[in-house]
Amino acid sequence: MELGLVTSGEALASVDALLPKLIEAKVGSRIAAQDPTVWGPAAEAESSIRLGWVNPFEAAGKLIPAILELRDELQKENLTRVVLCGMGGSSLAPEVIAAHDEVDLVICDTTDPSMVKQIVETDLERTVVVVSSKSGSTVETDSQRRAFTAAFQAAGIDPATRLVLVTDPGSPMDNPEGVRAVFNADPNVGGRYSALTAFGLVPSGLAGADIEALVEESGLINDVLASDDEDNLALHLGAAMATAGRDKLLIACVGDALPGFGDWAEQLIAESTGKDGKGVLPVAAHVDAPELKNLPADVVPLFVYDELPEEIDEETTGVHFSAPLGTAFMIFEYATAVAGYLLGISPFDQPDVEAAKVAARSMLEAPAAAEPDAVDGSVQLFGTTASTLDAALAELTAKLPEDGYFAIQAYLNRTSDNELQELRDLFAEKTGRPVTFGWGPRFLHSTGQYHKGGPAQGVFLQITADHQDDLEIPDRPYSFGSLITAQAIGDGAVLSDAEHNRPVLRVNLTDRAAGIAALLEAAK
Repeated sequence: MELGLVTSGEALASVDALLPKLIEAKVGSRIAAQDPTVWGPAAEAESSIRLGWVNPFEAAGKLIPAILELRDELQKENLTRVVLCGMGGSSLAPEVIAAHDEVDLVICDTTDPSMVKQIVETDLERTVVVVSSKSGSTVETDSQRRAFTAAFQAAGIDPATRLVLVTDPGSPMDNPEGVRAVFNADPNVGGRYSALTAFGLVPSGLAGADIEALVEESGLINDVLASDDEDNLALHLGAAMATAGRDKLLIACVGDALPGFGDWAEQLIAESTGKDGKGVLPVAAHVDAPELKNLPADVVPLFVYDELPEEIDEETTGVHFSAPLGTAFMIFEYATAVAGYLLGISPFDQPDVEAAKVAARSMLEAPAAAEPDAVDGSVQLFGTTASTLDAALAELTAKLPEDGYFAIQAYLNRTSDNELQELRDLFAEKTGRPVTFGWGPRFLHSTGQYHKGGPAQGVFLQITADHQDDLEIPDRPYSFGSLITAQAIGDGAVLSDAEHNRPVLRVNLTDRAAGIAALLEAAK
């Protein structure tokens, strides 16, 4: 896969205007030197403990032999099914790495009881579970770990032979008792920048990915990214992200190029830049997305290729990118930090993520059974004055500002309910505006920051469902069904409160199949 970056149209004009300023300010070399002053005094405290991703190579070199040794042990014991329990960057990077190398890695990044149950009840006799949490106290991963521990015990399997933990040193999870192994990650790397740390390497490496080659290719671009000249691709890309008047970045992978990379880049860019009322909204889409047929004036398309096309229309606005996966990780991480510099925000904090967690906890402690505002067949409607699903959706889209985006948040099973993703294109066609699609609760650890901290441009369609076959969480007073519902309602409450004032429509499906069909029909 070749390395290249070409910008065109307004994106090129932005690069031409901003690149000299970035070079003069020595932004590339200062980031490479882990200079915490790059993003200003207000960001300095956080930046000083979040720049380990700039040089992950030494730590990775020490880590890889232990990962490969454990992989060999597991294979000899026929433990060939690797499940990852992780959220946000802890799951999205390994998912991309595994897809790139075409190895099987089962991702459990949900609290939907039907999806957790499917994963927990499949092939336990050959399953090893990697539980990844930077803080060691993430509610989703703690719940998933409890479910797997109980399942192993019920099957007569010692969980201590099957559990592998990835966490920061000193976290509540940093304890070797009752587990197979504990891998420590660099505490000076935030979750969304952790692709080349233990969070990205352990699960994908145990699943069979070539993590040695991944780290090697990521280091090939190191000197270029540290340079203060026109060859620094990250400066180009960061300047293109910050194109004036175009604050939305539609990411489309062409053909078989880097499968899943758009989802990983989406969480990196959204959580890093969406704060203080500013940000770049990443839209993970595809080459046939409706937005590309009639490009909104505030969108920059970013195409990811295996090989750059020989001819690119210089008049049409766009970014055209190609790189090996490890190199792509490094370029995008640098470029996102550069975009943060240009936007005048800290790319390493996430001040609005905690609010949704607090609201979810309060819902679990004192659950309130709210009455729907209306019922239309198998669909309950919350947050609307309309009496039908069609009218409620029309009411929500009418609130979409001219520079707005439509966010679909599906708190359902992303394996068995994945036809819901058709809604993204349907609403993009209907509204003529960019549309994002996120599976809850995993997006709460990434794009959820942008929704609350970024520009107040979004309208939000939440999709929840009743749980006919719930799953209890051992030694917790709530179930997975209660947890995911509390997470949805909690986030919706924060989005629509007096401080944020975002329009939110929650559609609850009392019958999943019928409700999904009704939603798709209404969107059409």
